[in-house]
Amino acid sequence: MTRTRKDTDAMAAKDADVIVVGAGLAGLVAAHELTSRGRRVALVDQENAANLGGQAFWSFGGLFLVDSPEQRRLGIKDSLELAWNDWQGSAQFDRLADEDSWAVRWARAYVEFAAGEKRSWLQGHGIELLPTVGWAERGDLRADGHGNSVPRFHIAWGTGTGVVEPFVRHARQAARDGLLTFHHRHRVDELVIEDGTARGVRGTVLAPDDSPRGAASHRDRAGDFELAAQAVVVTTGGIGADHDIVRRHWPERLGTPPARMVTGVPAYVDGRMLDISADAGVRLVNRDRMWHYTEGLQNWDPIWPGHGIRILPGPSSVWLDALGRRLPDPCLPGYDTLGTLRYLRTTEDIAGYDHSWFILTRKIIEKEFALSGSEQNPDITAKDRGAVLRDRLLGKGAPAPVQAFLDKGADFVTAGSLEQLVDKMNALTGEPLLDAAAVRRQIEARDLQIANPYSKDAQVQGIRNARRYIGDRLGRVATPHRLLDPAAGPLIGVRMHVLTRKTLGGIQTDLDSRALGADGTPIEGLYAAGEVAGFGGGGVHGYNALEGTFLGGCLFSGRAAGRHAARHTG
Repeated sequence: MTRTRKDTDAMAAKDADVIVVGAGLAGLVAAHELTSRGRRVALVDQENAANLGGQAFWSFGGLFLVDSPEQRRLGIKDSLELAWNDWQGSAQFDRLADEDSWAVRWARAYVEFAAGEKRSWLQGHGIELLPTVGWAERGDLRADGHGNSVPRFHIAWGTGTGVVEPFVRHARQAARDGLLTFHHRHRVDELVIEDGTARGVRGTVLAPDDSPRGAASHRDRAGDFELAAQAVVVTTGGIGADHDIVRRHWPERLGTPPARMVTGVPAYVDGRMLDISADAGVRLVNRDRMWHYTEGLQNWDPIWPGHGIRILPGPSSVWLDALGRRLPDPCLPGYDTLGTLRYLRTTEDIAGYDHSWFILTRKIIEKEFALSGSEQNPDITAKDRGAVLRDRLLGKGAPAPVQAFLDKGADFVTAGSLEQLVDKMNALTGEPLLDAAAVRRQIEARDLQIANPYSKDAQVQGIRNARRYIGDRLGRVATPHRLLDPAAGPLIGVRMHVLTRKTLGGIQTDLDSRALGADGTPIEGLYAAGEVAGFGGGGVHGYNALEGTFLGGCLFSGRAAGRHAARHTG
């Protein structure tokens, strides 16, 4: 394109071709796409340089893939058709004429990406996958309902840290090459939109803070700033760290929000840019859709305020409500996250309690307990294949991070008998809510179902089903046994809390990640990607997620935003 002198003068007045607001995974991917095409990028973030990669750095690194070589090697028969059926059954899109109009198109495009180019694209960035495939979110027990029909949860070598690393490396190289400028400790307070076109951002320069990655930083003001560019990409994440905002948008269908929750994301996941975007005329949709876990633990070694860790459970623990009653199907470990949350928050006599319980054995915790997060999986995060083999497949005892929670966690109790265990569980809550005799009746009834390779108990059926899959049999599901078998003990009780995590709605975008205005048409030069955009379209997951789809949503939507912005700037 030939530029006139007037064009050159106008360009000189810009601080960059594109401003990317948010240095998490989606922002880094967008910046990668832009700088790879020669565009000058200003990367703006309210945190310090230690926090590059944002929330994704702390994740387990799960990636949703369809009909992958890893699946095929394990005998898993997957297909685009099956995955799309699962996605639609989970998403339950019911606002197709309005709020879901772009979300459903994003969903189809994303499933096609996961069944096609995604794996080779990841490999092109040096992201490798573990040979095993996890079976997350097994669903509501209906073929046309929520859940994954087959294992699709691929874990990146290096966990979320490994997914983030190549994009961090590229951003630093782009900075050395003069194509990217980091603006750390710059908090955006306003999107500048003039004559229907995004022109830049204004905000507050925050005083330096050298807090380590993930720790809460101060908000002391050191000045103001304004940046101008041809386009702005908003990639600032969701609302999970602000419980007041979570409660404000908590949907009636999920009952009453808990009075107390643990927090699955750092404090900077504050949702500020959602309302700031709305004030600028951007359309927000599906704000009542959110994703929180019911298997949250208080972190015994916290990094951010209220730091919670999620259990990634195998299928064998008995799940009891706060009054000691076994949860009904499909509220089983690892099956239906929001279905279980809805049951716990809408059942009248337990909705006033903010916890539930797992009862399990030493044998189960050694095989079936994994903890979500990069810091809780040091062997995979360090890409130490020997340690993974030694500790997870050949080792005896619980993995070291799980053992640390067993030894030091505030939510764990152990005992040699069920009556002693129930006494300790009641002592932990300070209220005698559990009746040992009632708990014993339920567990003895469950134990009677173990004697045969078939059963009328849905959970026992699920255990048997899981062990037919070699990936679960080798590394994730304990050999079926009676919970009250002394040889499998001691018994363990785990108190679990609701853990805040993902925002499923947000800025509505078209398939190029262009942010839409109140009238449903794109705002020129404004883009949104990642969690702030509901991971694409303002709600690509609908009401439920299939897991392994959050990092992938950041990658896919950030890529779309960067590519389109590159074509229309410079």
